[in-house]
Amino acid sequence: MTQSAVARTQLTDATDAGIDLGKRLRESLGGREPDAVILFASPQYDYTRLLTALHQSCEPNVLVGCSSSGEFTSQGNSDGSACAVAICSDEIEFSANMAVGLRHDSEAVARQLAGSWQGEHRHHFRYRTALVLTDALAGHVEEFLNQLTIATGGGYRFVGGGAGDDARFEETHVFCGTEAATDAVVALEILSNKPIGIGVAHGWRDAGPLLRVTESRATDVVSLNSTTAADVFAEHAEATDQHFDRSAPLPYFLHNVLGVQTTDGYKLRVPLQIQNDDSIAFAAEVPRGSTARIMCTTAVDASAAASAACQSALDQIKGCEPAVALFFDCAATRLRLGKSFGLELQALQETLGTDFVGCNTYGQIARSEGQFSGFHNCTAVVCVFPV
Repeated sequence: MTQSAVARTQLTDATDAGIDLGKRLRESLGGREPDAVILFASPQYDYTRLLTALHQSCEPNVLVGCSSSGEFTSQGNSDGSACAVAICSDEIEFSANMAVGLRHDSEAVARQLAGSWQGEHRHHFRYRTALVLTDALAGHVEEFLNQLTIATGGGYRFVGGGAGDDARFEETHVFCGTEAATDAVVALEILSNKPIGIGVAHGWRDAGPLLRVTESRATDVVSLNSTTAADVFAEHAEATDQHFDRSAPLPYFLHNVLGVQTTDGYKLRVPLQIQNDDSIAFAAEVPRGSTARIMCTTAVDASAAASAACQSALDQIKGCEPAVALFFDCAATRLRLGKSFGLELQALQETLGTDFVGCNTYGQIARSEGQFSGFHNCTAVVCVFPV
């Protein structure tokens, strides 16, 4: 059986916040030491002090997490806070490891993490899942996920996201034990005999003609249909009667993202800024030669996507009752929706019917059979643990 507890704190001192979270988690578990604690925390905190205080007050066997751009639980939603979930289970085995160097050698990071996992030797567990949290500002996440899949022989399902920093885009951290690191990935290996549900949905729809990415450089799109990327977005703004300020394009970009066409649908990429050569910097890689469309959505669509992702995850736990869920959505979604982001959380709660914890991330990770897999932007990702 799996038991869980969720807590959120808005105390500003890192030590006080860590103690507050740890005590409330431990009390909710009847004094038991958690097998695993997952923490999401605003960049306002001194992470070493926060992690140390949480670890000392809660004494989990495993502690992982990341910095965030908005934190939420089934108990509330805020910026500048910290939240965590603690899990005790006699049916799940957890282990954690962190690897540094994503920016320069993502393949080595994937091999290091995969080499530390025990699933290959723990044959009595039927299901292998990994919570993967990464310094998204280091880049190479899509490539890393492909390499991690290869390194594990495709035997694991992945869920998680890219660490945030309250939309500053300066420095993001992942946590393992009492250590916080940049340019790194932390992975929580989850071995179980009951399935872990992973659901994915984004709620965006195409709003323009099909475009060919005729030139790109990693996360920069230089041209679409041999026209500078900035001009293509400007033309779309004019055709759809939207205001587009080239000197401050983010408000427009948040409502007009690029959907890269795949066999499973459109994988979203958020445009961030216009470069001097009229190329556009995106939040993740956009492959040259791919086809794409400019996409649109509404607050209602976002809420429906969260509900759909949750229902998909619930369907996968095969009739078991849900114990707790992790929820990841994009920092751009929070910026776009403002107070209406609460409606998305409400839709999740109504579908789930139990506690959840999560944060706004710089990209979302989901790789599982029958799902829209890989590294996403502006996408709701739900992970459900069964009782």
